[in-house]
This record gives sequence, structure tokens and C-alpha cells, in this order.
Amino acid sequence: MKAAVFREVNVAMEVEEVDVSKPAPREVLVRTVAAGVCHSDMHFFNGTYPGQLPIILGHESAGIVEQVGSDVRYVQPGDHVITCLSAFCGHCEYCLTGHLSLCQEPELRRDKGEEPRLSMNNDQIHQFANLSSFAEYMLVHEHAIVKIREDMPLDRAALIGCGVTTGVGAVIHTAAVEPGSSVVVIGCGGVGLSCINGADIVGAGKIIAVDMLDSKLELARKFGATDVINAKDTDPVAEVLEMTGGGAHYTFEAIGLKVSAEQAFRMLRRGGTATIIGMIPPGEMVEVHGAEFLMEKKLQGSMMGSNRFRVDMPRFVDFYLQGKLHLDDMISSRIKLEDVNDALAALETGEVARSVIMFED
Repeated sequence: MKAAVFREVNVAMEVEEVDVSKPAPREVLVRTVAAGVCHSDMHFFNGTYPGQLPIILGHESAGIVEQVGSDVRYVQPGDHVITCLSAFCGHCEYCLTGHLSLCQEPELRRDKGEEPRLSMNNDQIHQFANLSSFAEYMLVHEHAIVKIREDMPLDRAALIGCGVTTGVGAVIHTAAVEPGSSVVVIGCGGVGLSCINGADIVGAGKIIAVDMLDSKLELARKFGATDVINAKDTDPVAEVLEMTGGGAHYTFEAIGLKVSAEQAFRMLRRGGTATIIGMIPPGEMVEVHGAEFLMEKKLQGSMMGSNRFRVDMPRFVDFYLQGKLHLDDMISSRIKLEDVNDALAALETGEVARSVIMFED
């Protein structure tokens, strides 16, 4: 199969021929139809987060089941599926207590002594996030996919595989935003827009979008933002405190920067909750004023929107088909696999929400 292989940090990936193994008893071979190019891919491509090389990036994807292992009963060839990087084992403490997105059990991957899922000339090509969707096929554990209805367009479905689930999930699961409350979202990329969309769906009263690009702030209005702040022109903390009469009930940081994470905490009213969704670089320390904890302000993280993806993703599909999720507006461009390097570069400028690689016309 053809795949974009990542061999060296900040060096353009080449599309190469890679060998893919046959499905083990609990594995599924998925023919990739669409794959979003996400900031998380960029974090590994530019070395912000370390990874094992060579590797095939990509983790926000949808496709069609091609083959199934002998023990798989959940899907069959021809089923339409969305992938999820937070695969679950189903029996660890996290899974049994309803925190599936925190599962880290190694059984979801092949053992070192086994034939690798991906290889080239008998040398292993590592798999990113148990998926590696910048490739024509994905060989995954059956607990890394969810079956969806076939009338859902797969390019939009791919977005649900990461950005939408992360953003909407952070609103409804991690923070449990209450109807009528005030919400601030810092960063209007794919995840931030999904946060805004989620806040609108749950009935937040005031939804304030913060970014430094007017084009993205205008897009945020389409997703449900009632107010916008261009942080390039003003102090966003002071603006939020003024607009909300003392601070927001909930804030979400969807960029992954120390400064914006600290701003999210400072924007809160007494009893408010700041949720950090962005991938802050390793070694970065987020500083807050300790005395503010006496005001019962809360600072928390979120992993993939604290999802239960086999329940959540089909519901998000329904939301889209009912006109509640605005996925059409999130796709900035549809590209070919050969264009993946340009799509990653576009993320650096902040001008796009999502480019989606299409493997089929």
C-alpha cells in the first residue's frame, strides 16, 4: 500500500510502498477513505513530542472494513467505520470505571516478538496512535474503531475521529457545561470550533471565541459563538472579565500554549472551571496564582474529550445529519496523500481548520 512515511523530524515525508500484515484474531483491516491532518500530527512531525521513527502519522480517519480477524464479531467487511486513537481494552480499572479514554493497555498493540503490522523490506514501520491513517490501509485492534451508519459522508466522519470528539467531548463530558452558563474558547482551529459547537448544542448562554485571526473568528460565529475577541488587538483576559461581569463559568484552551492555558484560568469567575485541551509541550510549566484556589476555581486536563467513543461517535454522526454539528464548514480543503506536507505547513500558519486527505474520489 501507499503511505506517507515520517523518517526525520521536520523533513518532508515521502509517499512510499509499505507492507501491511494480515489481521490477527482481534484485528481489522480498514481501507482508508478520508484522514484529517491534525495539529497532533504536527506536534510529532516538528519534534515537539518525541516518537519512534520511522512511523506513519495520521489518526483522524474514517474508512471501510476490508478484512476481519477470526475472533472479530463487531464488524464485517463493507462496514463503514470511524477510528479512534483512544482505543480501549475493556477490562482495566479505567475502562471499568467509565474512563475509557485513559486506557493504556499494551494488548492493543502487537508484541515485540510478533510480525509488525507495518513494515518495509522486513524492517518495522511504527504505528502512530494505534492507527497510522496517512496510508491507504489501517490495520488496527477492533477496539480502535466504531461502526457508523452508511449515509454519513466519510470525509466529515473522519473529523469526528479526533477533533470533534475532543472538542465536543470536553464540553459535555470533561467539563459538563450547564445550559445558560458562560463559555470561553481560546483557539479556533478544529478542536476549538468543536468546543464552540458543543457549547452551543448544550445550550450555553454566552459563548466567547478568542483567536488572533479575524477569518477564524468569523468562522467561530458559524459554529455558535455569540461574541469574539481578537487577542492580537486587546488583552483577552480583561475583555472576558468585562464581557461576563467578572469571569466565565467555563473556559477551554484549545491551542496548547503555556500563556493561553494561564489566561484560561485567569478568565474564570469564582467556582469556574478551566479545561486544557491543547497539547502543551513537554517540560512547559503552567503557573497560576495559588490563592485563587480559595475561590474554588478549577484547572483540569482532558484526554480526547473524556470520550466513550462507541457511544459518542454515532451520536455525533446523528447530530451532523440533524444539522447540529457544522462539519461542512470545518473542512478547509480536500487533498491527496501527496499533499500532506503542505497541509502540515498550513497548520503552522493557523489559517486552516482542517485539510482532509481523500483516498477515493
